[in-house]
Amino acid sequence: MKVPEKNEKVAERLARILIKLNAGERLDVNVLAAEFGVSKRTVDRDIDRLSSHLPLQQDEKSKKYFLEQSWLGKLKDKDIQTFARLAGISDLFPSLDMSFLRELLDSRANSIYSAKGYAYEDASQFAELFDYFSKAIAQKQQVAFLYNNELRIVEPYCLIHHHGCWYLAAVRQGQLRTYRLSRMALSTQVHALACFVPDPEIVAQVEHEDSIWIGQEKQEVILTVQAEVAFHFKQRELLPEQVVIKELDDGGLLVSSKISHTTQLLPLVRYWIPHVKIVNPETMQAELEMGLKGYLDF
Repeated sequence: MKVPEKNEKVAERLARILIKLNAGERLDVNVLAAEFGVSKRTVDRDIDRLSSHLPLQQDEKSKKYFLEQSWLGKLKDKDIQTFARLAGISDLFPSLDMSFLRELLDSRANSIYSAKGYAYEDASQFAELFDYFSKAIAQKQQVAFLYNNELRIVEPYCLIHHHGCWYLAAVRQGQLRTYRLSRMALSTQVHALACFVPDPEIVAQVEHEDSIWIGQEKQEVILTVQAEVAFHFKQRELLPEQVVIKELDDGGLLVSSKISHTTQLLPLVRYWIPHVKIVNPETMQAELEMGLKGYLDF
């Protein structure tokens, strides 16, 4: 069963949209697209998904979406979180129809259904940063902040949630980078912040990249997988951008993975020892073995 990492992003978007709707906000699709750093079509799909299960209405003149008055404030934090997680990973379930999703809004569902593997930073601590960056992204304006106590002035493209942590994808000095929000602080100084025209190629890159290593050149790594665990690698992608090159005569696999940094791959290979080995580049396998030897000698 394949569970793409992008489902985590879908769940995050749905949760944030639900929070806004629950608070009585009227939502513009174009503004949401800019806030999330995705296409209008992506937000339209999110709205369609929610409209199928909640009483959403649309203002005829402004075209903004809002929640039916009688529902305002009824969704609790845990209800929103549960609904968004499961709606965002619908391919995990054999059936995810309207009646099922409505059950998720009943507190009793928490004792029946559960979505594991999601650990989140407390986003409330980033409220000021979220507000600052969201407005700047929508207005296509540079932002200034302190990162590890050093000033950064960048062109912001998107706020990204990845493996429980929040990041800002932004261009600095012509290079696309990611900055973790927990290492940031707003600058108290006055800075000259210019507007910018987003690069369509960078917008597409940010939207389609599943890791935080955005904007960095990728390298291909070839690995062998022993027959004892081959089933797991055929069932779903366990490595970044995994492709099964061929099935070996002994039932094992030859697979490729594309990474921007060794930390994307080495921890995964260590987890599958002794059943997975890096065959190319050999220097990466040597780095892995040296790290293990250092651990054993510790």
